[in-house]
Amino acid sequence: MIESMRLWQGLSQELGAAAGFEQTGVTYLAASAEELARFEEWLVHARHYGLDTRMVSRAELQATLPNGADWVGAMSTPSDARAEPWTAVPAMARLAREAGALIIEDCAARSLDLSGGKVAGVHTEAGLIRTERVLLAGGAWSSLFARNAGLEIPQLSVRATVCATMPMPEFWQGAAADSDFAFRRRQDGGYTLAPGSDHDFWIGRDAFRHLKAYLPQLKRDFKSTRLSPAAPKGFPDAWRTARRWGAGDESPFERMRVLDPPPSRRLLEKIHRDFAKAFPHFGRPVVRQAWAGMIDTMPDQVPILDQSPIAGLFVATGLSGHGFGIGPAIGRVMADLLRGRDPEHDLHRFRCSRFSDGSEIVLGPSL
Repeated sequence: MIESMRLWQGLSQELGAAAGFEQTGVTYLAASAEELARFEEWLVHARHYGLDTRMVSRAELQATLPNGADWVGAMSTPSDARAEPWTAVPAMARLAREAGALIIEDCAARSLDLSGGKVAGVHTEAGLIRTERVLLAGGAWSSLFARNAGLEIPQLSVRATVCATMPMPEFWQGAAADSDFAFRRRQDGGYTLAPGSDHDFWIGRDAFRHLKAYLPQLKRDFKSTRLSPAAPKGFPDAWRTARRWGAGDESPFERMRVLDPPPSRRLLEKIHRDFAKAFPHFGRPVVRQAWAGMIDTMPDQVPILDQSPIAGLFVATGLSGHGFGIGPAIGRVMADLLRGRDPEHDLHRFRCSRFSDGSEIVLGPSL
């Protein structure tokens, strides 16, 4: 997160307002003394890296963010920033092109071309691309692509629901979240709202295959997880989604090019209730748009950032919904790995082998 913030600041200098980058701050709200104590423990890391993170008292919070949720305090980092995806992503793509990158859209990567157990290229729907190094960063599709190449990644995905309000008075400039819901000021004058950690999980073959590895996470998050018996047709772990295909076959990634699930009505209603409870002077927000997305996660909620057992195949996946925020730092780390350079970070926690070498599953931090 710390490296990402520095890289976002660097990008902001290159892209300026075109990327929608603004330092508006991120605040974590505590509903109990126990939550507040966990935030205080994190301050050690913030101070070590020179961040401006600080604790906020109940009185100061009520003065700056009048609420009916009775938050006991908060942890805030004023230098944290926002960047609107629909402006930041095209701006970064433009920079990549200027640096010599070739971006090809609407072209599925079907499978790896292997020679002697090493990567020799990638088969796409438009033909073979010869290369000795490949980065698999397919989000919720990563596990399916890897398995077709003979690599097991214990990845699952959940549906997260989000909505945007109509323009409304600015009551908070930045982003904030508690365990129930999160909100962020938008450049269009509204707020983006999300239901905290609540999500939907569709049961499929991988859910049974990786059940043991996910038990610690399931135990912790059971109350916030809504289980359904089957994923929609064509989704990564749907019962009828193909698990094996050849280089000349139509792949699952062509049958469903955009993974765009409908939002959960149940969670949209929850967002309305939680917002109205926290801010009774506004009441239930008027929603302009609602959407959902599939969040890829690992058993310990920590990404894989590593070279895989297949020589030449590198993996960056399982970012648990934080990919847009930490993407710049991870992009730099993976670029270093692919080019054989020292990434200047200890990546032991992010190794592929932690799920097969007998290591204990240790859940990552929730922040």
